[in-house]
Amino acid sequence: MQVSADPTTPLWRAAQVFRLLSYVYAGYFQITRIGELERPALGWVFFGVLSAWTLACAAAYLQGFGRRVGWVVAEVVIVVALMLSTELVASDQWVAENQSLATTLWATNATISAAILRGPVAGMLAGLAVMAAAAAMKGQVNLDVGRNASIVIELAVGLAVGMAAQTARRAHAELERAVRLSAALEERERLSRQVHDGVVQVLALMAKKGPEWGGEASQLGALAGEQERALRRLISSAGPEESSGAVDVRMLLSRRETDRVSLSLPPTAVLLDSAVAAELDAAVGNALDNVVAHAGPRASAFVFLEDVGDVVTVSVRDDGVGIPAGRLEQAVADGRVGISKSIVGRLNSLGGTALLSSDSCGTEWELSVPRCSGGG
Repeated sequence: MQVSADPTTPLWRAAQVFRLLSYVYAGYFQITRIGELERPALGWVFFGVLSAWTLACAAAYLQGFGRRVGWVVAEVVIVVALMLSTELVASDQWVAENQSLATTLWATNATISAAILRGPVAGMLAGLAVMAAAAAMKGQVNLDVGRNASIVIELAVGLAVGMAAQTARRAHAELERAVRLSAALEERERLSRQVHDGVVQVLALMAKKGPEWGGEASQLGALAGEQERALRRLISSAGPEESSGAVDVRMLLSRRETDRVSLSLPPTAVLLDSAVAAELDAAVGNALDNVVAHAGPRASAFVFLEDVGDVVTVSVRDDGVGIPAGRLEQAVADGRVGISKSIVGRLNSLGGTALLSSDSCGTEWELSVPRCSGGG
């Protein structure tokens, strides 16, 4: 899947359509007002500059080479200059009663370009520059937005277009991340199939046949079984991660699978912010450590990961002896607060919950974190 290099390309194309329409309006205004000017010939010269710059900007933004700060700054400067040039071709009375020859509508192109390139703040600043040129031309600042809403329109255009450009870039970044993750998952699955069809199956066969052959083959079969399980864990944990941003919680939990710990993971990626995922994984590790330390020598654990959209939940169950009534309260009273800090405290700091239930048949932790506290 290919991802466009510039996510704002559709906005640039739409902006050039607006540029064409605003140029048509500027031409109409020029033709209908040229007879009222003191220096009509000079007015046509300035309109020629406007026309040439319109063509240059359209080409630059459509082809991409103009999508940089220097070009946009030049556009703002030229727009302001063309607006102020109205004083050179018209009387003071005409200037006071009309907009500039480079009409406000055409001048808005500079606001749009700045907003697409650098976001809403840059767009609104360009809009203020355009309106400052208009105020300088007329020699006054018109704050009566009920009669002249040009400044409101310029600011609104800069804000709206800038936010649209920011949203496009964020969506593009998320799409690129998803594409990378999908490609990495596909490669992992391909390698997993190759290893499974070869080495893992041979080790599994040796682990199965070794005890039947007896003698040293039995010991060799046991070693093969250990290597088979280790290789399966390696395959399942060799998934894509990022040091920052979102990580797949499944990949973190898969490393905790052992002969005594079984996992049940969903088939699709469960993405959380890397810091949140690390804390959740650490809490699971603490729960599994408690199984080893307190559940009994033969106790086994089962880890179940569930993604319900807004919440990610990990359940850690064991079939050990359970926690006697009052044991946790006594531990806190004695100053031993490992569970409250390492598990409950971790989840609470993430805005989540850690629920513990225990009886003579075993213990279960239910660890939940809201997705809004993380990412993904």
